[in-house]
Amino acid sequence: MRIGMMADMYKPHISGVTNYISLNKRELEPAGHKVYVFTLGGEAYEDDELYVVRSPAIPIPDTGYYLGFRYSRAAQRKLGSMDIVHVHHPFVSGRLALRYCRPRGIPIIFTNHTRYDLYAQAYLPMVPEALSETLLHAYMPDFCASCDLVIAPSAGLVKVLRGLGVGSPIEVAPNGVDLRPFEQGAPRSRAEFGLADDDCVLIYLGRVAPEKNLGFLLQAFVGAKSVVENLHLLIVGGGPALESLRDEAGRSGVGAFIRFTGPVPYQDVPGMLMLADAFVTPSLTEVHPLSLIEALAAGLPAIGIESPGVEDTICDGENGLLCANDLAVFTAKLVRLTLDAELRQRLAGGARESAKQYDIRRTSGIMMSHYERLAEERVRRSDGKAT
Repeated sequence: MRIGMMADMYKPHISGVTNYISLNKRELEPAGHKVYVFTLGGEAYEDDELYVVRSPAIPIPDTGYYLGFRYSRAAQRKLGSMDIVHVHHPFVSGRLALRYCRPRGIPIIFTNHTRYDLYAQAYLPMVPEALSETLLHAYMPDFCASCDLVIAPSAGLVKVLRGLGVGSPIEVAPNGVDLRPFEQGAPRSRAEFGLADDDCVLIYLGRVAPEKNLGFLLQAFVGAKSVVENLHLLIVGGGPALESLRDEAGRSGVGAFIRFTGPVPYQDVPGMLMLADAFVTPSLTEVHPLSLIEALAAGLPAIGIESPGVEDTICDGENGLLCANDLAVFTAKLVRLTLDAELRQRLAGGARESAKQYDIRRTSGIMMSHYERLAEERVRRSDGKAT
């Protein structure tokens, strides 16, 4: 089968969507499928994989996104040969999919990876919340209705999409993770980061950006540090808020106990997670947080805030702790988790067990069944027209 993945950006940009596409591509190709990535910009980047098709576009500063309104002629021809296309961004890639694929009868799958309602608030603060909601209500229902299948990576996101007025059928299909490196790898040396074996280390791994609510995490860490003397925080990742967060940490009074590594190669992620004692995420904008799933696979108990995506992944008291979006409550649970080694050990076992449902071999199989069904329906429709 020829599968086209359509995304507004791809490597070298680091994101959950990029990682999702790359993992699924790597999983499906050995089975004989050809997986093409159609993206915008980055023409000078030397891809380390086959079948990445790039079209010229204008970079949007400090975002990693590109703005483009058409594919090159070569990309259009290649896209027209796909058996199915899978869209990962609705506004640019989504419109291009409808423009190029709908007239040819190529089935279109759309996975909603992002809380666009909350991202608009984080990146467009000058736009009133009511206006951004109105725009999403106007766009998302019609776009989803134009696709052959809409995928939500978590049950919580289905509710979000319904709240935006999407009435199309929605299938829940979790994003997958290659669990093997997280189950079999070895931790990085704590000494490399100035940490002792008896320190209690919290780790956040992901994009350092306004929508991740990391200022909230710093405040909680300050409160927990006043109780837990040997507590440290490791923040792994890069993004537009990195320097401002460094400055905030420096002013917090506990900056010496907070370490920023910047972005790390993906192959280093398992070892980074394994050196820690617990994973922390204050984000309210997740859809299906891959870094959280990776942390669970590495045996880290996790603490997060009740919100779609996170509450679909953390089961309170089984693989981590969930709490309300309240600083005092979050801080109290953080203290409890860091002081109680037996609790962390019990939750670690639950974390490893819960991660198994997200094994890429299982989740790519689920998605492949959708691809095959829609491709077969296309063939039946074509045969019906022929007669």
